[in-house]
Order: sequence, then structure tokens, then C-alpha cells
Amino acid sequence: MAACRIFACLLLLGLSCSVADGLGVNWGTIATHRLPPKTVAQLLQDNGINKAKIFDADEISMKALAGTGIEVMIAIPNDMLAMMNDYDAAKEWVKKNVTRYNFEKGVNIKYVAVGNEPFLKSYNDSFTNITFPALKNVQNALNEAGVGDTIKATIPLNADVYDSPRSNPVPSAGKFRPDIGDLMAQIVEFFSQHGAPFIVNIYPFLSLYGNSDFPIDYAFFDGTSNPVLDKGVEYTNVFDANFDTLVSALKNVGFGDLPIVVGEVGWPTDGDVNANVTVAERFYAGLLKRLAAGTPLRPNATIEVYLFGLMDEDAKSVAPGNFERHWGLFTYDGQPKFPVDLSGKGQNKLLVGAKDVEYLPPKWCAVNPSATDLSKLADNVKYACAHADCTSLGYGCSCSGLDARANASYAFNVYFQTQNQKDESCDFQGLAAVTTQNMSHGTCNFTIQIVPSASSFRRPQLSVLLSAIAGLLSWICF
Repeated sequence: MAACRIFACLLLLGLSCSVADGLGVNWGTIATHRLPPKTVAQLLQDNGINKAKIFDADEISMKALAGTGIEVMIAIPNDMLAMMNDYDAAKEWVKKNVTRYNFEKGVNIKYVAVGNEPFLKSYNDSFTNITFPALKNVQNALNEAGVGDTIKATIPLNADVYDSPRSNPVPSAGKFRPDIGDLMAQIVEFFSQHGAPFIVNIYPFLSLYGNSDFPIDYAFFDGTSNPVLDKGVEYTNVFDANFDTLVSALKNVGFGDLPIVVGEVGWPTDGDVNANVTVAERFYAGLLKRLAAGTPLRPNATIEVYLFGLMDEDAKSVAPGNFERHWGLFTYDGQPKFPVDLSGKGQNKLLVGAKDVEYLPPKWCAVNPSATDLSKLADNVKYACAHADCTSLGYGCSCSGLDARANASYAFNVYFQTQNQKDESCDFQGLAAVTTQNMSHGTCNFTIQIVPSASSFRRPQLSVLLSAIAGLLSWICF
């Protein structure tokens, strides 16, 4: 069996079969054109990624993951938490979404995420009183179904549930937020009793994005001229400082050894001046090497992490920022953006791209060269961008250097592709025309969309949109 495994790995040309222990990815699906879920499942396997976190329990995705052996975290969205306060409803959900897949070569479910960042300050306590009862009901339902020993209910939380006081802003002073301190102590005790980890989302990019005074080198892992000093320990990056603030908060309530899983961490590649392929490659190179080393308060302890995210999602809300649609390690069509070493051993290589991807015909929509009256050009560009993804046109982004006509052509084309290249979608009051000339140049890619799969397009649930909007306001800075 071992020989077969080695041989299979060698067949993946250029791929290092080693993936860092505890490394997974977030598989989001808020896109106008989704790759077929089976293609995505194969993409994960081809790259040796054996952990995936999804944001629901979508039947099509679950069926694609069946038989792969990939360890899966499924989720109950925030707008279902009230329903989960009814134990019968929780049992029915577990039956439909967990035990249904609990068979040989079924889905290897490891965690059930109960809500997503439900205690964000910006939610104004909308979920504060219903999350813990939902958690208890789901775990008890898992226990009653006979799977509670191997499948744990937990809650992915934003880093705003803990902090250090302004008078002593260092990791060792970390405590849970006063308004939810007692609740967090009860939840943490429940996690400990049932063998569940504390899941936290940490985003160094958002610390940089939201604070013009934030030292840029502190967001990365290659040193800083102004480290945070804490009882003789130097913190040279915000990831370690954030993580150890949580460790201190856990110690403060008596559970300093509780396992911690980073549910989301990553760096976008477009949509902001600090979001590009070069910077993202720098971030991931440092992060992946760091995972095996641990942090000052948990040295030499491998950190379990789910990278955010797998692929770009062109229909995500841009309320937090245009970067929201560009978190993927892979492009919308499953192709790797930059070399990355998932083993953390410094051997950067391009990941294996999605195979047998079907594209729409090689044609684009551009400003009609015969058009002379351009007075309505701006209005038509505005319409195109209101119905398609123009986030790459922003200041400092991959297509920000285009002239006016190329800028309009980009907008027209992305709308044309979103509409599956329908003839009527490339008119714009006579200002546009179909062309077979690819206008891509430099960093600006005029895309050809993929053939929509049966799973395209599912609109995001309200709770996903609210979380995206609120999340920007709720990260923690050091």
C-alpha cells in the first residue's frame, strides 16, 4: 500500500506530496460559475489536501466529497441557530446532514460548525442567547446518533471575542470580551468536556487594510523593526500575537491547554493596493513555514489551519472591500495563482490545477471600434459592473492601469461572460461588439468564463452576507 501511495504521488508531476500536518482549506461557493464539485474534490486530492471546511452541508458538495477520505467540517449558518434551539430540529438536521453520510466510503465528517462568528459586536447580540443552546443540542444529537465520539460540534469565532486591555496591549494579558466573558467561559468548558477545539478566524490582511498606521511588516513572518515586547518575548508578527492572546484568554478561564484550530487565514490577490500575487506569496511562504514551529506560548506545537480560501468567488459581497472576491489560492477556474509549498519546507512549486475544465468559446466583448457617440459609455459601464465583477479595476488593482476604452471593454466583457456569452449581453446601446481578440495584457486578464455546472448559481444565505459585512469591523489589531 505504501509503495502504491508513493507511486501515485510521483505521477503528480511537479507536486510535493507532503502537506503540512493539520493543513486544510475553506471551500466557498459564492460564484456565478462554479466548477463541478467532483472537479473540486479531485483538485483537493491532486494537491494532497485532506481537510476541507465548507459553509453549509450542500448535498452536491457532500456527494462529491464522499469516498475521498477528505476530512470535512460542515456548517449550520447563523440564520438556523434559533431553529437548533429545538432539540428535535437539531436531531433532524444531524440525521439529514451527518448520519446520512456515515457509511463506508461516505463523507469523513470531523466537525460541525454551529454558526459562523455569531458573537461579532456588530451583530448587536442577535445570536448571543441562542448560540450556546444550539451548540449543546447539536452535540447531544450527534451523541444520540452514535457519532459524537468522532464528530464534534464547535463554533467558528472571530478574534473580536478576546482582547488585551489598552493599558497593557500584549498577548499575555488576553481575556475574553467582558460582555460575553461568562458565556465564553461556559462554552470553553463545554468544548473541553466534549473534546472539541476552539476555532478562531485570524486575518492579518484585515489588520493592515483597516489601519493606515499598522506596520506592514508586522503582517508577515520575516521580521519587523518594532516587535511587541511581552515579558521578555518578542512578537514579530500579528498572527502569533493574536493566537497567543487567545491562549492567554483560555488560561484565564482555566482551559489553557484547549486545542485551537485556525478556521480561516489567508491573503487576497486583488481588489486592494496590498492585495496582489507577490504579497500573497510572501504571506503564505511565511505562514506555512510557521505552522510547525508553534507560537511563543505554544512552542513546537503544530497549528491546525484552514487556509482561506480555495478559489476566487466572483459573487461574494464586496461590502467589506473589493478584495473579498479574490481570496483563492486558485483562480475561478481552479488554476494555481502562484507557487506555494503546502509542506512548509520552503520548496515552492505550482499547485496542480483543476483538470478537464470546460470553457465557453474563445470570444470577448469590447467597446465597438465603430462607436462614435460615447456619451452613454459611463452609464453602461456602471450597469455592467453592477451585475458582474469589476473589482480588478479598482485603484492599485490588477487592471487599474487601463485607459478609458480598455476599462469599458473590461467591464463589458466580464458582464458578457457572466451572462454566458449571450448575444444580447454584448450590445450596451450599440457601444459594444463581440471580438475574437484577447485583450489581456500584463497583470490584467480578460477572462473567458467556464461552462456553468449544475450547481451554479446558488445565492449566498443572508447570514453569509451579514457575516461578510460585519467581519470587517471586528478583527483585532496589535
